[in-house]
Amino acid sequence: MRMREAPYQVILYYFYVEIADPDAYREDHMALCESLELLGRIIVGNEGINGTVSGTVENCERYMEALRVDPLTAGVEFKIDPEEGHVFPKLSVKSRDEIVTLGLGEEDFSPNETTGNYLSPQEWKDAMDDPNAVIIDTRNDYEWKLGKFKNAILPPVESFRDLPQWIKDNRVMFEGKKILTYCTGGIRCEKFSGFMVREGFEDVNQLHGGIVTYGKDPVVQGEDYEGQCYVFDERIGVPVNSKNPSVIAHCVHCGEPCERYINCSNKHGCNEQHFSCERCDEESQGCCSDKCQTIIHS
Repeated sequence: MRMREAPYQVILYYFYVEIADPDAYREDHMALCESLELLGRIIVGNEGINGTVSGTVENCERYMEALRVDPLTAGVEFKIDPEEGHVFPKLSVKSRDEIVTLGLGEEDFSPNETTGNYLSPQEWKDAMDDPNAVIIDTRNDYEWKLGKFKNAILPPVESFRDLPQWIKDNRVMFEGKKILTYCTGGIRCEKFSGFMVREGFEDVNQLHGGIVTYGKDPVVQGEDYEGQCYVFDERIGVPVNSKNPSVIAHCVHCGEPCERYINCSNKHGCNEQHFSCERCDEESQGCCSDKCQTIIHS
């Protein structure tokens, strides 16, 4: 019996290309998305476009075709997840200086000029076994707390823009190593791996398509990715590994394995994202600590 196809899709994509007038492009793109009743977040800049949207299968197909036939974005690659409905509450299309903020200022550059070597999922899996390899998670700390690659170095940074300084402060860890960088869908590694090349590191590599593509590969099937992949929509986390899955996160209250990621109910003084099982969430009233629970009742 044929399984029913999900009526909606979530599309993740980015494309580095020079956009002469980001504000005008943003207006036209907003109109396109509204006409297709898409929801999500899209950022447009001089250096390109970066977005995640959700919509019906038909409308998502029309949206992807519109980007493919546009000479400016021809060649864009899409990562597609089936869903039962929208995963965003609204549509946001903004123009910014950077489509992903590494904060290099006058030293900024385009990944179309400088970037690391691309590795396919199978090449990445093989490279992780190289004894001279160091695996760098380029995401924010709250992302890798939910999931990461086995043996990855996890920089304790709250923002992508903090990563270059952390690398400079810890440069000795990476000298003479085979550098492997990864992120959610590949966009941050395009810029970060180029930064590493410009810093003088010679063997710099990136997981092409990021964690999302690695999890969808029919051969590697997400092997040796631990936990879930953090995503910036209502799903929060999505599974990656169908070969040797594991849970690395734990409930902050009882310590049991838990991937339920919520924000603290103390919205004004905390709002910290934390892991809490349903039983503890009820007892703690959604707070991350006894202190916050006391505050909301004071």
